Amino acid sequence: IIKKYLEKGEPVGSRTISKLLDISLSSATIRNEMSDLEELGYIEQPHTSAGRIPSDKGYRFYVDNLLREKDVEIDRIKTEMYNRVDKLENMMKDLVKVVASNTNYAALIKGPTINDDKFKYLQISALEDKKVLVVIVSQSNVVKTHIIDIKEKIAAKDVLDISVLLNNLLTGRKITDVITDEFKKEINKVSKNNKTIKKIIDTIEENIKNESAENQIYTFGANNLFKYKEFAENKQMSELVSAFEHKNELATLVNNINEQNDKNNTGLRVYIGEESSIDSMKDCSVVTAKCDFGNGLTGTIGVIGPKRMDYEKVLKTLTNLMEVANKQLK
Repeated sequence: IIKKYLEKGEPVGSRTISKLLDISLSSATIRNEMSDLEELGYIEQPHTSAGRIPSDKGYRFYVDNLLREKDVEIDRIKTEMYNRVDKLENMMKDLVKVVASNTNYAALIKGPTINDDKFKYLQISALEDKKVLVVIVSQSNVVKTHIIDIKEKIAAKDVLDISVLLNNLLTGRKITDVITDEFKKEINKVSKNNKTIKKIIDTIEENIKNESAENQIYTFGANNLFKYKEFAENKQMSELVSAFEHKNELATLVNNINEQNDKNNTGLRVYIGEESSIDSMKDCSVVTAKCDFGNGLTGTIGVIGPKRMDYEKVLKTLTNLMEVANKQLK
């Protein structure tokens, strides 16, 4: 029933099923089976005397069985991604186009931010006019620079002392550790109320909070959704397209997915209908794969389409995508 509905987008009747099955069952027998499936909540009858369509529960049963077959394959490919981030940005821009083109749905890729990384070192330099230049270098060589205003000039020796102190505290630690209560107690203990140190730490903390996931999301293929009649006739289509343009809802979606992945790291995930928790996507299915780029950096690849999307093709595309990524990172 699901495969035929994915193909045609129309309710599936018992006569259609009887022609597809390579077994001798009457239409009456198939109708009885479909009635049982409807009572169990796996299929629905949109109109009286019409055929059946899959429910969200039916899609979930179908997808879960597909996922079991893909878990081993995706784990194998992910292990080959470690320590290859030199061409990450160009790779993501290319791959999101590949995903959209191969699936005929909308696609997104969320790349890692510096917040996902660890400190490599800090470089601190005194500037004129009571300013300090702070350069943060992450272990994957992502660089962030900040110019900080201070109330009075700072001596070269003090700059060196602060630099040594902060590098001893931060090198090798997760960048997001800066906003934890534990770290704040630690820095307060050793800084002895040094205002410059406090200003530097406050600046790093502000940078962490302002680091936007939206800036690291690449999208392609939103227009593909107009090919499907359930979207072409949907009043919420403008909201869905807006989500792709402004990316704030996509960022929320990815963050929610990553929180769930932290609790249950399955690699591939499928969200059907309201499972995505995003209003503009309640009539969609969202399929995502978690990417591990090494050095603690991760990303998310996603496909957004109708609930009758070709799940098998999408899961295969996302799995094979990892191999494509491998080649582009070499």
